[in-house]
Amino acid sequence: MAFLGVTHPVCPGCSSFLIEPYVGCLSCQAKTHICVSCFAKGWEGGSHENNHNYEIVTNDFPVLDSLWTAREEMKLLEALSDHGYGNWHDVSNHLPNRTKQECEAHYSKVYLNNTRTVLPTFTSAPVKKLKPIPCRACEDPPRPIGDSQRSADMAGYMPARSDYTKEYDNGAEWDIKDIYFQGEEEQLLTELKYAAVDIYYNRLRERHNRKRTIRDYGLLSIHKHHIQERNHDLAVRNIIDKLRKFSRLQTPLAHDKLVEGLVYELDLRKEIKRLQEYRSQGNMSFSAARMYDKLKLRREPSRLKKRTLLSEVLTISSSSSACQQWLHRQALVDAGHKKLPLVVPFSSSRSSTPLDLTSYAGYDRLNDKEKTLCANVRILPEAFFEYKRIFQSECAKLGHLKLKQARNLIRIDVNKIRKVFDFLVKEGHINTS
Repeated sequence: MAFLGVTHPVCPGCSSFLIEPYVGCLSCQAKTHICVSCFAKGWEGGSHENNHNYEIVTNDFPVLDSLWTAREEMKLLEALSDHGYGNWHDVSNHLPNRTKQECEAHYSKVYLNNTRTVLPTFTSAPVKKLKPIPCRACEDPPRPIGDSQRSADMAGYMPARSDYTKEYDNGAEWDIKDIYFQGEEEQLLTELKYAAVDIYYNRLRERHNRKRTIRDYGLLSIHKHHIQERNHDLAVRNIIDKLRKFSRLQTPLAHDKLVEGLVYELDLRKEIKRLQEYRSQGNMSFSAARMYDKLKLRREPSRLKKRTLLSEVLTISSSSSACQQWLHRQALVDAGHKKLPLVVPFSSSRSSTPLDLTSYAGYDRLNDKEKTLCANVRILPEAFFEYKRIFQSECAKLGHLKLKQARNLIRIDVNKIRKVFDFLVKEGHINTS
């Protein structure tokens, strides 16, 4: 009996692909395989004669499981390669006599949870004993919405399979896909093949280590991230994000203890700073500190009011008329009036000079009207093209575009947005209804 590889040999008699069972010659120095039809006709060619010893080549014998033949093993692996792990219904369609439950149970028993090496051990060269890499499903697989930001950050992750569409070092298998052990080759060539397989296993182990790091440290656990965002402030979250890159240097438990220790240190610093504030204000007991906190909380609204008042004064200080209006308004406040006039902020009656855009990129792509608009509004040509693209894209999506929607799309001066919006509407690039 002979176990077939992935490639199918060709019959030299009729040039057709060999389908089991077929005949293999045992006398020819070069391995000769012919189909049953040519064997029945007594085909001869080259050094092969029809009276040579022969064997029947078939895969109807158990290899890894007494209830599964080698042909079924090959069909199972090929179906998994085509449909992916987890699609057991489609996999079972390639094995007519097997149900999806049988396929899943056999694959888990033989290929995932088997403590022995699946491949046979060759004794012609020293081989390292390779331990099987277990496959574990994610305990809490995240399932983000398709168009959400979290889904974009987790691009390539398949929640239902707890796996990725593109593996780390995705082309590692290409280096060993054409390696076959025939048993009649030179010792040096055999050792080179073993070295290539060993290199591939190291790359496979690195791929497994990265997946294990993601799983053990809960990097895809939405629940864990929600707890961190809900229970910690910005300073603590920054510490967690900075230390995440060092997580592979220690165990998950040691990493969590390190983070907790740094957070505890941060809390101690805050507490020391608070006690120093009490001491600087003359509070020598905790009862005096509690009274100080109550008074400080009571004074906070007046402090915010003074801060707002200061910013208001700084805003109108450049205009004498606005200062006079503000003083008149404060006099009315002191007199007890409730209806107070508004303070008109200072605005220069002189319009700004047009911007010279001749030296900026994209100026030559503007037409005369667009050049005038960009110079008067004082926006760069590339920015104008970007605003125009955004407005046209949103208009094509909604069928129309309002000024309020345009202001929400771009966060710049509202007067500039209004002028650009009116210009695009006037030129027919977007419509408002």
